[in-house]
Amino acid sequence: MADATLEERIGALACPVDHTMLDPLIQDDPWDFYQELHERCPVFPMPEIGAVMVSRYEDVRFVLTNPELFSSNGRGGGTKRGLQVDNARRYQEILRERGWGHVETLQRTDPPMHTSYRRLVAKAFLPRRIADMADHIDDVTRGLIDGLIERGECEFNLDFAMPLPGIIIAEELGLDSAEIHRFNRWAGAMLALAMRPLTEAEVLETVEIELEAQHHLAAEFERRRAEPSDDLISTLVHAHEGEDDAEPLTVAELQNLMHQLVTGGFETTTSALNHGMWLLTRYPDVQDRIRRDPSLVPAFIEEVLRFESPVQGLARRATRDVEVGGVVIPEGSMVMIRYGAANRDASVFDRADEFDIDRGRNPQHVAFGVGPHFCVGAALARQELVSAFTQWLARTSSIELAHPLSTPVHEPSFLLFPMKELPLRFESA
Repeated sequence: MADATLEERIGALACPVDHTMLDPLIQDDPWDFYQELHERCPVFPMPEIGAVMVSRYEDVRFVLTNPELFSSNGRGGGTKRGLQVDNARRYQEILRERGWGHVETLQRTDPPMHTSYRRLVAKAFLPRRIADMADHIDDVTRGLIDGLIERGECEFNLDFAMPLPGIIIAEELGLDSAEIHRFNRWAGAMLALAMRPLTEAEVLETVEIELEAQHHLAAEFERRRAEPSDDLISTLVHAHEGEDDAEPLTVAELQNLMHQLVTGGFETTTSALNHGMWLLTRYPDVQDRIRRDPSLVPAFIEEVLRFESPVQGLARRATRDVEVGGVVIPEGSMVMIRYGAANRDASVFDRADEFDIDRGRNPQHVAFGVGPHFCVGAALARQELVSAFTQWLARTSSIELAHPLSTPVHEPSFLLFPMKELPLRFESA
């Protein structure tokens, strides 16, 4: 098939599974689909978007730890070939005309370029810095619960799961934490093209929100150039100082870094908080056990991350024909790495589809990735989760759903796992 198109080469890959990850119902509840992939088609062709999906744990680790074979540079999140091509092109045209078009930084680059960007951002997320922040994160958590505990019920997603990480990342960046609902709106717009197909009207509405974010942030960059402060925006704006022959980051680079920090700071930890609390309502015995022994909170969190991975998948681009799991993935293919599927791989995790806080950490889940792109904010996310679940379980005697969740439970998303709502009823301890 030397003269075949990429889509034809992918379409020629044998696979007895005829479902698709593009189905919103499978995105909402993907576990049976993942199990079928593991058993029948671990390297799953998706010629309609020029992609191949990798689902087994060892194959996912192989892709993530070989950036020379599977590039992050220009991977495009599924929009460059087949999926929302016209929408993505129009979106970028508008950004370039009236703001700053997306450029490749941090998670969208490969080493060594990735390494230099990561070094800048990582200063705000070093484990010792997160340890120093623990008391403050506890205080923010306590304040949010104080505002809810006497009501006996809340919409956990909007009242707690979004505000906690939102406040913390806003403070780290140097933004006004009183405006977290505005920043959350920005994050939603920045992720929209990767979440679901948009209408033309939705594309225009979404790009206006990102332009609002860009111009607000551009003003913040200029303010920090004139008056540096102890926050991450200042660190990035002045990163070149003291470095021989180093050029300052361009506004486009700064915008792209902020795009990743804002979206990562809001959506992923929010999802983990939501899914963790939802699991507590489904396993009241786990609630009671952790209340009796709060030292189990970290083990509970790791099992939440494995069992309901907040990032279900991300993308790489095959740099050459490469064999994975006995299948040759064609050069140029978008390779969809399914973290959620890898974390339910029964060949690696005993009773993979059971929630078990006694599982231990060997082998480790890949919810934060692995290799050079391991999540830079993992330590911060874990601390936020520890603070949240420790205090919620200490300050309540029971937590349950206020009413059954409507289906589908999740917003449509090819890559992420955002819950629509989480209405809770609880009794104060």
